Amino acid sequence: MNTRFSPSLITALAAAALHGTAFCEEPKESDYYTITSFQAPEGVSAEVTGITLMPEDKVAVCTRRGQVWTIENAFAHPRTPAKWNLFAEYLHEPLGLAYRDGWLYAVQRPEVTRIKDEDGDGRADYFECVSDDWGINGTNHEYTFGSRFDKEGNLWCALCLTGSFTSDSMYRGWILRVNEDGTMTPTASGVRSPGGVGFNAEGDAFYTDNQGAWNGSSSLKWIKPGSYQGNPNGNIWYEYAGDVMGEKPPHPDYETDDRIEAVRERTPTFIPPAVIFPHQTVGNSPTGIEPDLSEGKFGPFGGQVFVAEQTLSRVHRVFLEKVNGFYQGAMFPFLEGFSSGNIGLLLTESGVMFTGGSNRGWGAKGGKPYSFERVDWTGKTPFEVHEMRVRADGFELTFTQPIDRQSATADALEMEAFTYGYGKKYGSPELDIVHPQLSISSVADDGKSLVIKVDPMTKGHVHALSLAGLRNEAGQPLLHADAYYTLNEIPSEK
Repeated sequence: MNTRFSPSLITALAAAALHGTAFCEEPKESDYYTITSFQAPEGVSAEVTGITLMPEDKVAVCTRRGQVWTIENAFAHPRTPAKWNLFAEYLHEPLGLAYRDGWLYAVQRPEVTRIKDEDGDGRADYFECVSDDWGINGTNHEYTFGSRFDKEGNLWCALCLTGSFTSDSMYRGWILRVNEDGTMTPTASGVRSPGGVGFNAEGDAFYTDNQGAWNGSSSLKWIKPGSYQGNPNGNIWYEYAGDVMGEKPPHPDYETDDRIEAVRERTPTFIPPAVIFPHQTVGNSPTGIEPDLSEGKFGPFGGQVFVAEQTLSRVHRVFLEKVNGFYQGAMFPFLEGFSSGNIGLLLTESGVMFTGGSNRGWGAKGGKPYSFERVDWTGKTPFEVHEMRVRADGFELTFTQPIDRQSATADALEMEAFTYGYGKKYGSPELDIVHPQLSISSVADDGKSLVIKVDPMTKGHVHALSLAGLRNEAGQPLLHADAYYTLNEIPSEK
């Protein structure tokens, strides 16, 4: 994968020789995580948009074409061929699937529907509307994405605007919670064009929003109940939300190209993006969200979050932390080479990832019109940055393997910090670019962490760090040398 600040091969060779380490062949993603593709039944366009696990290790998927399939042997394929069974069809572009107490819940454009096979023939024969307390007018952009159930029995639904600039149907541009009893609760406003909604390991809800008006770049956003996420076009529905949402946010100045920090100062309910994905550098369209609850069965990243990417056919890895009451953190490249544009994502507690998607209407690097694929950990641990935690004057990085202490010099690191404009224009270039001075304050005795001093630290900026010159004790470079930390808050103590 290309890095943002990669040094030349000659520089890398010179650095390796200087530090007395061998220059090793660069590791490949496939050494650590493999991708297995599934073949859908003949004539089926399996544009997978939602994935969930059912009893007896059946995997259920929904598609943009309105079908729900159950798949046997999904964990063993191709050793034991997968068996696809058409469970339901004629849904309206479902973009979320969850299982609970014998029911499959599908989040469609116009409603949450629960589905059951009552006679045991493998085909759904009972459909019930759980909630349809929002609007739809037939515009092709009015997608509705759905999560799995939270601890209180709610599905979180992320509703796209009617288009990039309007909310012509009720609650378009909002996050809603739908309880299994049918109760709907307006939860957050300010949404533009979500691509997925899910949870971190602690159970807090997040959604991915795509670059566009009032979104300088795509990002992972924390859904704090009662919050405003920044896009004003759906705020016309506040009068219907009742006391649960509080006061309507002030309307922004449409003629000003503002900054996120200024919005925070004047709008108390505004929540800044937790992690920004720099546009085109790492991806264009983040989608599904899954925490790693496998306790090490999927590799060394337990408790972190994985985010699918549609346009560039990838999956990202995200480390989150809460500082001064706000989420922020770092995103790292994880895996690329998927067949189509990833939308649906599932990571099981047994340590197996499933993903799938579509390129119809959006295009995707993978090239194929649809996909359903499985990711397995090979058991080998890649040399990676494990965590990137903020300090008052820099960052502390931990690693999955001990580093070569001689390679841990300021010359091995580069950083650029930048932000994005906040305004009605579609997206934003990188702005207010800063090139901080870096120094290494300390390296742990075991070689598995180091502290970097950064001068200056710039609140509201993405801090893009390259560690292309760093090596492990075997002389290998990092599998992914780049990290992108979104700095919403700077802690007061070192």
